[in-house]
Amino acid sequence: MNQQKKLLAIKFIHTLIWAFFVFVIFYILYSGITNRINTFTWIGIGLIIGEGFVLLVFKLFCPLTLLARKYSDSQKENFDIFLPNWLAKHNKLIFTSIFIVGLILVVTKVIQNQ
Repeated sequence: MNQQKKLLAIKFIHTLIWAFFVFVIFYILYSGITNRINTFTWIGIGLIIGEGFVLLVFKLFCPLTLLARKYSDSQKENFDIFLPNWLAKHNKLIFTSIFIVGLILVVTKVIQNQ
């Protein structure tokens, strides 16, 4: 497989994983807003915290970004994922903020329901 095809495969996989985690973040937010907190909510919170640890280990870079760097010298923020450049650039800030709001809502609802 040539470098272009490898980069394309990484971009596709990276985008699928990104979409999964965005879904999880919005599910956590939904759970907090609707007070429908269940096992999936807690699993989602665990997955997002786990993702955060992975990012910390890799110095705030996704491991797939580091892998894709081998196949591209592009300086664009979205060289490794199928997202608009502005979203790729602000991805961590946007979705970390949404996750924190969702987490606060979930924890608040759990405390109120006790």
